[in-house]
Amino acid sequence: MRQALHSLHIPTHGKGLVEITAQVSAWLREQNVATGLLTIFCRHTSASLLIQENADPDVQTDLENFFEEIAPEDNKRYVHKTEGLDDMPAHIRTALTQTQLAIPVASGRMVLGTWQGIYLFEHRRAPHRREVVLHLLGE
Repeated sequence: MRQALHSLHIPTHGKGLVEITAQVSAWLREQNVATGLLTIFCRHTSASLLIQENADPDVQTDLENFFEEIAPEDNKRYVHKTEGLDDMPAHIRTALTQTQLAIPVASGRMVLGTWQGIYLFEHRRAPHRREVVLHLLGE
C-alpha cells in the first residue's frame, strides 16, 4: 500500500463551476496506482466540490441559478457581512454541497460515470485561487 499527496491551485473567475477532472486525472496517471481510493478536499469555506454531469452545460447553468435562489445575496437577510455581501451566501452554498469527495480508483483511473466530471464550485463573486488537495491511497 502506498500514499501520495498533492495540491492543485485552481484559478476561478468568480461564481460558477470550474471542471477539474483533467487535472485530477493527469496527476492520478503519474502515480502508477492500479487500485485505490482518491480523496479530493477543498480547503475553503466559500467554495465546494461536486461530481456532476459534464456533457450538457445547461446543467451547470441550472445549478448556478438554483443556488442563487436558495442562498441569495441580501443585505437584510444575514448577520455575517464582514467579508462582503456574497460571503455568507457562499458559506451556505458550501454547507449544502461538499468540501470532500471520495472516488474509487480501478485500473489506474477514477471510477466515474460516463457523463460525470469533478467540479470546483466557486461561490464568491471575485476571482480566487483555490487549493484542492488530492490524497491517494492504493497499490
